[in-house]
Amino acid sequence: MLEKITYWLNYTLFTVNDTKITLLEVLTVPAWILLSFYIAHLLIKFIGKKLKARNKDPNIIHLVQRILYVIALAIIFLTTLSLLNVPITAFAFLSGAIAIGFGFGAQNIINNFISGWILMGEKPIRIGDFLEVEGVKGVVEEINTRSTRVRRVDGVHMLIPNSKLLENTVINWTLRDKLIRGVVGVGVAYGSDCQKVRDIMLKVAKEQSEVLVDGLRDPIVFFQDFGDNALVFELYFWINSQVEGGLRLVASNIRFDLDAEFNRAGIVVAFPQRDVHIDGEVKIVRAKRED
Repeated sequence: MLEKITYWLNYTLFTVNDTKITLLEVLTVPAWILLSFYIAHLLIKFIGKKLKARNKDPNIIHLVQRILYVIALAIIFLTTLSLLNVPITAFAFLSGAIAIGFGFGAQNIINNFISGWILMGEKPIRIGDFLEVEGVKGVVEEINTRSTRVRRVDGVHMLIPNSKLLENTVINWTLRDKLIRGVVGVGVAYGSDCQKVRDIMLKVAKEQSEVLVDGLRDPIVFFQDFGDNALVFELYFWINSQVEGGLRLVASNIRFDLDAEFNRAGIVVAFPQRDVHIDGEVKIVRAKRED
């Protein structure tokens, strides 16, 4: 029985460049590939955890893991050829054909692949950044070698080709820091106490826990204009947030508080009004009711 197993394991299936490929070698290759991929995955995951434990930049961790995956693939490929006793020179013609095919038929894939490495190396866009691309806003969750995954503010995931992020105009709200400026405008009726309006707006802004009051980015109120129907004021403030919802929430809370404070102070928020002047006499005609 053992002799039969040994015979079949050493049975020659085919020959490559006068090199015999046995059944044992063919069976060894899948087992080696599965085992090596598993070990490489565990090792790279272990290195990633170690880097996270040292509070390293997640973008650096992501880049290191990508490089390790490429190195692992190259080692597994070369080792597999060695197990099969296949010389690398046998792939010289095949590699040339693949290169020509890639050059003509896979330009976009290669472009996105190279763009992905540029994004991970140069880091104009990082994991956790808040982006605005063609009017769409979202947070970067992952930068892959072909595309970047962005979670929009409505919760939908969007895959953006890496080349698009390099070739087109992209607004990165959190490139250097996570500071975002917000604006709340309001118009009050003519005759209102402008100084009082300013004091109320500053008071309301400073009472918001999210609004920065550090001497450099304190809230400030501008008397914007004498409008058609109102005295127009604008409140500028800064918050530390990486999502659009944070800014909208703070602006909404400020408007709620302004409405309450203006009501207590007797300040009227203006609304469009028109004075109509009629030349001549106005006659009121009453219709006769028929019985």
